Amino acid sequence: MRFSTLLLPFVFGVARAAVNEPCYGPSGRHGVCISSSACSSGGGTSITGACPADASDIRCCSLPTCGSGGNCRWNSDCAGTSQTGLCPGPSQFRCCSSSATGWGGYGSPTIPAVGACRSVAVNGARAIVAAFPGRVREVFCIRDCACPGTSDHCCGLATDMMCADSGGAATLSGREIAEWVMRNRASLNVRYIIWGQKIWNPSQDSVRSWDTWRTMEDRGDLTQNHWDHVHVSYNG
Repeated sequence: MRFSTLLLPFVFGVARAAVNEPCYGPSGRHGVCISSSACSSGGGTSITGACPADASDIRCCSLPTCGSGGNCRWNSDCAGTSQTGLCPGPSQFRCCSSSATGWGGYGSPTIPAVGACRSVAVNGARAIVAAFPGRVREVFCIRDCACPGTSDHCCGLATDMMCADSGGAATLSGREIAEWVMRNRASLNVRYIIWGQKIWNPSQDSVRSWDTWRTMEDRGDLTQNHWDHVHVSYNG
């Protein structure tokens, strides 16, 4: 298994969005954390404070219009065709021809069988996939490690709901899944949720929007910072 979602302790503080990672630009538009000069040369608009743990010159850059009526967003969230080279930032941040949001467009993922993956996690995965058809590309549950271990995956008590294209891609639509899981925490028997470098735990957090969840340390890449999947841990 390629993920290393650690169990407690977590290090909290200012959200450390790494360069080329997602952010929300003006009016909640899709953005990318890059230098202000790269944003300007790419025709984008940058704002301060949305990538606060990076160097002062790293800002959240967005470009609401591109190509022939398109908009710049993460490719995993594009319902239509997309073009590279028209938006600032990495190649996954592209000019999308669709105005639709929160798109995945994936086929039905395989749900892990009950066994090493506990029934509470399997039932949780089924409920999430049913609530968001086409939005979950793949579901991971168990990891080859001793139980109890450093992750709930070791005991089959966690699912990683992949909601971005494979190959180091990112998405901002995972927020909808993460907040839905939070609202349905009781029926899903949720222990905690992580998405987009933020964590929510029903034992210590109130129900609130993702942007006000507790922030986590920068672990170095899109997967480790949970920008391509929603991690859900369940009570055993």
